[in-house]
Amino acid sequence: MKLVYPAILYPFSDGAEGFVVEVPDLPGCVTEGDSMANAILMGIDAASGWILDEWENGRDVPPPSTLPKIKTKSQGIVTLLALDMNSYAERYGNKAIRKNLTIPAYMNTYAESHGLNFSKLLQNAIAEQMKNKHSG
Repeated sequence: MKLVYPAILYPFSDGAEGFVVEVPDLPGCVTEGDSMANAILMGIDAASGWILDEWENGRDVPPPSTLPKIKTKSQGIVTLLALDMNSYAERYGNKAIRKNLTIPAYMNTYAESHGLNFSKLLQNAIAEQMKNKHSG
């Protein structure tokens, strides 16, 4: 799912290079970057994280405002943040997904008799596989 939210960039007040990024439709969603490009990337990450957290906790997300409704303070620059929520959720999401599993009967008997947790075993095996893939 692709979403687009307006954001406001404010130059750092102390004269240093960089911008504070505020996403007015997402309460408390504020970040910063040391350049305009970095600030926009940080804004995309912050907004995506804010929305994913709301979704994972079963809460609705406010719709984005239209640009004419965005009010800025002095020196504010309005821009749009394009959010790829599917990609972000795949990378950072914690929501558990139910998967069915087929294993030989003898493995099932062994696992059950030893009190093994199938979900935990599979998560550990996948995590190990991911670690091996990225380290070598």
